Amino acid sequence: MRRLILLLCLIAAPVLAVQPDEMLDDPALEARAREISSGLRCLVCRNESIDDSNAELARDLRLLVRDRLTKGDTDSEVVSFIVDRYGEYVLLKPQMGGSNAVLWLAGPAMLLLGAGIAVLYIRRRARAEPAGPGALTETEEARLRQIMDE
Repeated sequence: MRRLILLLCLIAAPVLAVQPDEMLDDPALEARAREISSGLRCLVCRNESIDDSNAELARDLRLLVRDRLTKGDTDSEVVSFIVDRYGEYVLLKPQMGGSNAVLWLAGPAMLLLGAGIAVLYIRRRARAEPAGPGALTETEEARLRQIMDE
């Protein structure tokens, strides 16, 4: 029973791909590296951070982050360096600015445009004259009476 519980705990535990040979000796720098790498996307795995990915490219990025930190870069400088090199897609949480603003605002703009069109359509339909008995011309009414009498 204990083995089963231990096995379930191991399965449920988060798996971090950071290898012991990648870790920095300074705990403060290692914590900064983990914080930065948790916000960077693995370009192979797509929706995993480089901290969680076992891909070679993710390992290279983790080593690059640690190398930049040991050279004295700030957190924002490290992230900027990697974004300059790989593009904004590498960020798990993209920034709201520049060309991304169009993507962020396109959804709400389309929703408002659709709602406006729906309101205009409903108002015009309500204003339209309902088709009642007086909607036919005299010749159409005469032809209808003739068909009904037959």
